[in-house]
Amino acid sequence: MTTTPADPTTTLPGRPPVVDRATWQAARDELLVREKAHTREGDAIAAARRRLPMVEVDGTAEVVGPDGPVPFRDLFQGRDELVVYHSMWYDGAPPQGQCEGCTFNVWQMRDAVYLHARGVSFAVLTAGRWDEVARYVEFMGYAQPWYSVRGMEESIATEEGHIVCYLRDGDRVFLTYSTTGRGNEPADGSLGLLDMTPYGRGEAWEDKPEGWPVGRHACWYWRSDAEGNPTWGPTSRPAPQWTRPGATPVETLGRHGSHH
Repeated sequence: MTTTPADPTTTLPGRPPVVDRATWQAARDELLVREKAHTREGDAIAAARRRLPMVEVDGTAEVVGPDGPVPFRDLFQGRDELVVYHSMWYDGAPPQGQCEGCTFNVWQMRDAVYLHARGVSFAVLTAGRWDEVARYVEFMGYAQPWYSVRGMEESIATEEGHIVCYLRDGDRVFLTYSTTGRGNEPADGSLGLLDMTPYGRGEAWEDKPEGWPVGRHACWYWRSDAEGNPTWGPTSRPAPQWTRPGATPVETLGRHGSHH
């Protein structure tokens, strides 16, 4: 049953009703039926994904990494499977001017140890010139391998802002899967956790109970200023950059170059 708190006043901008534990458990069990159905449907979709056909790409196409040009198939590091994230790039832009969405994705994909344990390699691709990319990777402290695929995107069937999966059979390389739209979200653990919280992502498109915070534009907290205030203005950086040594307040996004 619903109970009335001793002090009904609250500073919260909307909150769930207060009930006893048994009432909460009944509601939780009802939702669990839907969650289990969702999980089973996800398993079925993954099974269908494994049954997709594949298309051969040019494994000899040269991409550029810290050791210079290498054939794309070298990114497999001797493994049979490869997952890549293709990060957007702004030529000539300082770190704060690079894509906040791709920063959001790549920051949550910093460690591939469990992929490696399963026999899957991981790399980040971008169309940026390698000299610029190398400075950015050093600033961000990324440990996963990055490669410039400038001019090679068509050869390896990749596109910025997407996760792409490949299979290697000897020296031959095949495209097996690529995300679209919100398809990157399974790799973004913070989104899954936020979806479990009472206020969710805090975005205006979400279905919320009456009286809940209205929400802001999508991805509103992905950039912040030096004080930690969410903003997409000229003094902002992608949020993880403020944890990096040498990150300073800024006055411009710095997106003066071409977007690739």
